[in-house]
Amino acid sequence: MPKRSKEMLVDLWTSLLLVWITCAPCVSMTPLIGQSKSTQTGGSTAAASGLGEGQRLLSRAKRGWVWNQMFVLEEFSGPDPILVGRLHTDLDVGGKRIKYVLAGEGAGTIFAINELTGDIHAMKRLDREEKAEYTLTAQVVNADTDEPLEPPSEFIIKVQDINDNPPQFIEGPYRASIPEMSAVGTPVTRVTATDADDPVYGNSAKLVYSILEGQPYFSVDPNSATIKIALHEMDREMREEYLVVIQAKDMGGHMGGLSGTTTVTVTLTDINDNPPKFSKSLYDFVIPEDLPIGKTGGKVKANDRDIGDNAKSTYNIIEGDDRGVFEIATDAQTQEGILRLKKPLDFESKKTYTLKVEATNIVFEPNGGGPFKDTATVKIVVEDSDEPPIFTKPVYLLEVNENAPVNTAIGTVNGRDPDASGSLVRYSIDRHTDLERQFNINVDDGKITLAKPLDRETDLWHNITVTATEVRNHSQISRAIVAIRVMDINDNAPEFATEYEAFLCENGKPGQVIQTVSAVDKDDPIQGHYFDYRLVPEMLNNPNFTIKNNADNSISVLAKHDTFRRQKQEMYFLPIIVTDNGNPAMSSTNTLTIRVCGCSKDGIVQSCNVEAYVLPIGLSMGALIAILACIILLLVVLFVTLRRHKNEPLIIKDDEDVRENIIRYDDEGGGEEDTEAFDIATLQNPDGINGYLPRKDIKPDLQFMPRAGQHSGPNGVDVDEFINVRLHEADNDPTAPPYDSIQIYGYEGRGSMAGSLSSLETASSDSDQNYDYLREWGPRFRRLGELYAVGESDRET
Repeated sequence: MPKRSKEMLVDLWTSLLLVWITCAPCVSMTPLIGQSKSTQTGGSTAAASGLGEGQRLLSRAKRGWVWNQMFVLEEFSGPDPILVGRLHTDLDVGGKRIKYVLAGEGAGTIFAINELTGDIHAMKRLDREEKAEYTLTAQVVNADTDEPLEPPSEFIIKVQDINDNPPQFIEGPYRASIPEMSAVGTPVTRVTATDADDPVYGNSAKLVYSILEGQPYFSVDPNSATIKIALHEMDREMREEYLVVIQAKDMGGHMGGLSGTTTVTVTLTDINDNPPKFSKSLYDFVIPEDLPIGKTGGKVKANDRDIGDNAKSTYNIIEGDDRGVFEIATDAQTQEGILRLKKPLDFESKKTYTLKVEATNIVFEPNGGGPFKDTATVKIVVEDSDEPPIFTKPVYLLEVNENAPVNTAIGTVNGRDPDASGSLVRYSIDRHTDLERQFNINVDDGKITLAKPLDRETDLWHNITVTATEVRNHSQISRAIVAIRVMDINDNAPEFATEYEAFLCENGKPGQVIQTVSAVDKDDPIQGHYFDYRLVPEMLNNPNFTIKNNADNSISVLAKHDTFRRQKQEMYFLPIIVTDNGNPAMSSTNTLTIRVCGCSKDGIVQSCNVEAYVLPIGLSMGALIAILACIILLLVVLFVTLRRHKNEPLIIKDDEDVRENIIRYDDEGGGEEDTEAFDIATLQNPDGINGYLPRKDIKPDLQFMPRAGQHSGPNGVDVDEFINVRLHEADNDPTAPPYDSIQIYGYEGRGSMAGSLSSLETASSDSDQNYDYLREWGPRFRRLGELYAVGESDRET
C-alpha cells in the first residue's frame, strides 16, 4: 500500500476514535437495566417503595461502580498516549479520598491509569497480530491507607484491527506438472495465501486471487485459487515450461487493499503423441561374405520427438528376399536397430539382399492416436572374400580292421575352395591328434592310409584332425574330424578268467565238483563268445579228474575217486585247452592247480600241509615226557653258561685288531655311557691285516697258537676261497663261544662281468651310456629297458 494512503487511513481512524472517546464516559457510566444508581460501600440499597416483597427478594447487591468493555486501535502512533477509557465508582463523591489501582497484563508498562480520575491510557503502540486482547484488574482503595474499598474486578481491553498485513503465500514458489494436450479447464494445481489481519472484523482478511502473468495459457479461480488450463492442445514439443504469476489481494479486492504475489512453474509432461521417423527411407550396407554369425552388419535409427519410454521403439523385418539370413535387434541405450547376420553369406550364390524394416513405439497412448510406426528399406550388398576350403562333411567316420598291413587305404576326405578362383587344396594330419603317427594322408587327394598296425584291444577309436589348406593362400585353412573305428578280428586266444587254485578234500566223494572254471577273450565278436573246453590229449584218460560242460561258457572239474592223500601227493596239475568260436579259431592251454587238503566232516578245508610222521610206533607217553625234560634241562644249562660268559671281561690287547667279527648278545647295551660293550674297531677294513687274529669276545681257557693265515684282498684270491678259509678257521678255533655269532668280512671280491648298475660312481653321464643290452637280458628286464629307452628318446627330442 502507498505510504500516503496508509497515513490517510490512520487519520480517519484517529478521528473516529476521538468521537468514541468523547461519548465513551456517558456510555460506560450508564447503569444496567434493573440496577440501582445508589452508591454504597458495604451493603446493598433497598429497592423502590413501589416494589413488592417478592421483587425485593429477587434483587441482588451490586458493586458501587459500573463500566463496559474497552477497545483500543492498533498501530496508533500519536504524539501523546491514547486514552483507552475511564473508570468511575459511586464511592467517588464529595471529598472522600480514593484512588484507582490497575493490575494485570501490561499494567504499568503498556497501560497506565490516573489514580484520581480513573483514566486509562495506552503508553505504547499496539499490534493486534501480536496480542489481540489484554485482561486487567481494577480496584478502588483508600488513598491514605491503601485499604481496598471494593473487591477487584476484571475487564478486557481488546485491540481493534486495521488492515496492516498484506496476504502472503507461505508455501510459494510452486511447481506443478500436467500432461500435454490436456483439455481446457483441467486443474493444474492450487495455491493458498494467508492474511494475518482479523478475518472477523471487516474485510481486512478477505482475499481475492487473480493471474498477473501466464495468459492465455492458464487461468485462476478468484476464490479457490485453483489454476486451470486455458488454452487448447498445449504441445510439450513446442514449449515445455511456463511461468505463472498469481496475486492475492485483501479487502475483497477493492481499492486500498493490500496484495501479495507468488510464482507457479508449470511443466508439461510428455505423452506418446509423435510417431518414430527414420532419418532416411533407404539404407545401403556392404557386408563381407566372411562376416561371422551374430556380428553387426549395419545400424538404422528412427527418431522420436517424445521422451522417455514414449520415445522407445522396437525394430522388425517385415519384408525381404530372405528374412532368415538377417535379424534386427534394438539397442536399449542408443535406440538403434542393429542388423545382425543369422546365417552364413555366400557371394557365389547370392550377392544382394533387400529388406523392409519397421520401427514401432512400444508404449500405447490411448489419447495419442497410436500406436505409431514407420518403415524404411535396407539394401545389402555382399562383398566377395577369400574363404577357406570347405569339407564335404564336418565329421568323417571310417573303419579299418585291426592288424591290417601298413599302407592299407582307410578312406578319403574331400575339400574344395568355395571362391570363384578355385584354388587347389593340400591335405595334412594335425600331428597333435596323432602323436604316434599311426596314419598318413595323401596331400593331393586326401586318401588316408595306415602307417602302423592297429590293435583293437588297445584302442578301439582313433580321432584325428585333417586340415585342408589353399595352395594360393596358406592362411586359409579348414579342419575336419576323422573318427576311425578299429574293427575286431579273432587274434586273441581265450584264457582263464583268473588264476585258479582248487582245493580237494581227502574225504571227498567221487564226482564232487572241485572247481568251476570260466574263460575270457579280449576279442569282441559280433555273434558273442562261445568257448570249448577239453583236456590235453595226454590227460584224457587220467584216473583222477574229469571236466563237465555247464553250457554257460564254463566247466566244472570233478574228482573221479576218493582215495586222494596228502602223504601220497600233495598237489596236482590239470592242463585244460580253451578254444573260441572265431575264424580262425584261437586256443590256449591253461593249467589248473589242485591242492589236496584235510577237511572237516562238513567239507570245510582245515589244513593243506603235509603232516610229518616223526614219532615211532609204540613210543609211550612217559618216554615223550622224559625226552622233553632232557631238552628243557639242556636249554637251562646253555642259558646259564651264556650268562656266565657274558659277565666275564673281555681280554683286549693293544696290539691286536679284530676287524671281521661283530659279536651280538641277547641283552641290551648300556646306552651312550657304555664304553665296554663293543669295540668299534671290529668294523675296520680287513684288507690291511695279515694272518689269523684270535677272537677277543671271551677269555680263552687254552692258549691257541695261530698259524699263518693267507692274505686276501681285492686283487688276491676269489671271494669264495676267502670265505672258505675264514670258515675253516672259525670251525677249528677252540676259543669260540658256544653261541652264535655273525662273521662280517669287508671284502667284495674282484668284481662282476656285468658291472654295477649304479651311476653314483661312474664318470660318464646318462647321455653317454647305452642301455640296449637290457633288452637282451630277457623278459624280466624288458620294462627296465623300455624306461631307459624312453629317456633317451626324450633327450633326443
